[in-house]
Amino acid sequence: MSEQPAVGQPGSGEPGAAPRPGQPQPDLHWLREAIELSRRCPPSASAYSVGAILVSDAGQVLATGYSREGDPKGHAEEVALAKAGASPLLTGATLYSSLEPCLTRASRPRSCAELIMDARIPRVVIAWLEPPLLAEGGGAGALRRHGVDVVEIPWLAELARSVNAHLVGGEPG
Repeated sequence: MSEQPAVGQPGSGEPGAAPRPGQPQPDLHWLREAIELSRRCPPSASAYSVGAILVSDAGQVLATGYSREGDPKGHAEEVALAKAGASPLLTGATLYSSLEPCLTRASRPRSCAELIMDARIPRVVIAWLEPPLLAEGGGAGALRRHGVDVVEIPWLAELARSVNAHLVGGEPG
């Protein structure tokens, strides 16, 4: 099941809906929404709080997810991809994630970067590159090597970091 926006909300196709992904304002909008989703994550001393949104090339929300949503080991991108299923719209979609998708993972056989590549998502927009605190990172580079267009919006990284202050220090956002 995917979550659909309400009529008149960004991505609904109604007047006032957000324009398609790939433009600066919609990218900022959807990435901020992903960061807001990360605030729903149950706290963990050993995992980041991450939010993810899959948006079709027409601006329709295909699915959302956040870390530990329904499963204590679930990653945001993994949750969103599972909700979207095998939708043919994924091959034109953009995945917005508050944190760089993982490249290595101890709790599952496949990393989020691998799941994104397998789903043939052509574009990923992130706020924050994974710091080498819990794992080495590198998901963005692996996605780029696989031909995925990865866009980093670093001026939103502090907002994503603030949700993870319990891991990286500082005040929660």
